[in-house]
Amino acid sequence: MNTTASTTTNLRTVALHWTDLHEAAGQPVTVGAFGLGLRGYLARLDQADAEQLEYERHQAAHLRAQERDPLQIGERPVPVRLHILDTMRVVEAALVQCADDIAHAVQRAPIAGPTARRTATHPYLTQREADIAAADRQRRAELAHADLVDPRRWRYTGKRTAPHAALWLLARIERASGPCRRITEQEEQRIGTIAAGAADRVERALDIAAQQRTLSTPCPDCDGAVDVHGGEGRIPVAHCTGCGRIWAEGAVIAA
Repeated sequence: MNTTASTTTNLRTVALHWTDLHEAAGQPVTVGAFGLGLRGYLARLDQADAEQLEYERHQAAHLRAQERDPLQIGERPVPVRLHILDTMRVVEAALVQCADDIAHAVQRAPIAGPTARRTATHPYLTQREADIAAADRQRRAELAHADLVDPRRWRYTGKRTAPHAALWLLARIERASGPCRRITEQEEQRIGTIAAGAADRVERALDIAAQQRTLSTPCPDCDGAVDVHGGEGRIPVAHCTGCGRIWAEGAVIAA
């Protein structure tokens, strides 16, 4: 995949999955332990079970309290996943700042509106000349307003969200028409770097990307390197590149 295509894919990943992040931020915590190694993964499972039991105990007490007090009406609070919120904050800040910087460099200023003629010192000779001038000012005022409110124009106030910034940067990468000059190679590289980091954070937060890591601890049987495969919602699986042994969360599943 070339650089432009990769950047395009990364920006679309952020824009398409931003709603998923919003939904995931309010969902109960699930176990996602890729990268911790199998021992860390199993420890995380035990911790999650304990946390779930503690949560259920507090929830039961909360429901009993609501039964005793009929004035407490409404849905219970939904647990918030702070790491998802942190991901959204970092991604949004990076993309909006990138859009600010690129717009400052490539986006032209809005067309200036017409100025009024000083008729006291420069009067119109005929009514027809005055009408033509008035029509011309109206036309230029409409063009200036249309350019000012052009939806393709990046704004430094108002709608400054991650998906909006991603789509605006995508338009620059694809050299779409708008009140901007074509971006340079260096500007495209800057967008590509930011987009890659943003997409990686989004995919890891949602666990929608396949990943592979090599553990620092070698295989206990042959001292070979052990790779852990996971991501995309799958349970991590370890594979020895030496003897071929495979481990899952329960035990050895193949030798």
